[in-house]
Amino acid sequence: MDIIDRQILQILQEDADVAISEIAARVGLSSTPCWKRIQKLKEEGVIQKRVVLCDPEKLGLNTTVFVKVSTNHHNEEWIKKFALSVQDIPEIVEAYRMSGDVDYLLRVIVDDIQGYDAVYKKLIQACDLHDVSSSFAMEVIKYSTALPVHE
Repeated sequence: MDIIDRQILQILQEDADVAISEIAARVGLSSTPCWKRIQKLKEEGVIQKRVVLCDPEKLGLNTTVFVKVSTNHHNEEWIKKFALSVQDIPEIVEAYRMSGDVDYLLRVIVDDIQGYDAVYKKLIQACDLHDVSSSFAMEVIKYSTALPVHE
């Protein structure tokens, strides 16, 4: 990837609806070479997909919960079961296996505390967990889906 590819990625991460001609003009190319670069970035898996980002509040999803999960089970069968359970709960929008004193960290988006309680009940019913600790976000200071594409 060169500087032009990185510029294209920055533009597309800001707004994936920008016309090819505008992207091309902003990076100093004509439309066809710009389009070919974008196609190559897709083929190489750098651009995974294009999505629509929704405003959670406008969907009535006003509560973000960070859930720390600890387990006494560290075998492949349990991990697969946990991963499938997490995939099946749409309110869990991110899930990470962690190092340190917490095994997993989840980001959950729900309408309210009762909505989180329903997610919590699904989660503990699906898998044997040692400890579940929840923290409710009070305010969003920064949120971005754009990855840094330094030159």
